[in-house]
Amino acid sequence: MAFDDKTDRTDVPAVPLYQQVMDDLKGGIARGVYASGSRIPSEMELAKYYGVGRITVRRAIEELSHAGYLNRQQGRGTFVCAPKLKRKIVQKGDVQSFSEGCAANDMVAGARLVSRTVVAVTREDAAFFGVEPGCELIVVERVRTADGVPVMLENNAFVLADHPYLQTLADKDLADNSIFALVAEHSGRAPLKSDPCTVEIALADAQTAPLLEVPLFYMEAYFTDAGGRPLLLGRQKIVGSRYVFDI
Repeated sequence: MAFDDKTDRTDVPAVPLYQQVMDDLKGGIARGVYASGSRIPSEMELAKYYGVGRITVRRAIEELSHAGYLNRQQGRGTFVCAPKLKRKIVQKGDVQSFSEGCAANDMVAGARLVSRTVVAVTREDAAFFGVEPGCELIVVERVRTADGVPVMLENNAFVLADHPYLQTLADKDLADNSIFALVAEHSGRAPLKSDPCTVEIALADAQTAPLLEVPLFYMEAYFTDAGGRPLLLGRQKIVGSRYVFDI
């Protein structure tokens, strides 16, 4: 295979060679030509295959590494990273749990409980839940994994009076399961809509840094049930190299 940096139309800018190599490698990863965890050919082999210089190949590999598709290991080569989890960000009537998102991407979802605390609701959060300031919330914090790889630190807050079972459940009951399914089982309520939902770049604080790779996204979502009643407030820190948002 050889790439050409020229086009037949003078009004269409040429696609840079490194971009062509990058797109082809990315397509190979998506099609399973290069499986997760496997080593891709060397720079020299790829340069010969594509008919380009090693500098071009190196640029393509660097771009894919920054995007979380490849991992360069000194002295060993370049390896394909675990696949990214694709998940909807705007959910109106079609809320998808993390576990469901993993299943849709042929991944196995996991969860490890980090903490479970009771806190007084802030004025802002009280307005969402429709409760008085000072009302108690129970906050469940867990590390979520996809195929065993940590991809998210989830922080879900519920009104304690509405969900007292979250305080009395054994720790094992909050591991390796969907909290949406757990809440539905005990309360009969399930999230139907997450609106509003915002995403921004986040820094890794002292608590998050040992748990997740950077860079991180911070997502805040307000979930309501089928009756339009506030159900939970989710604040999540997500590994950017392991996630794709479907907007």
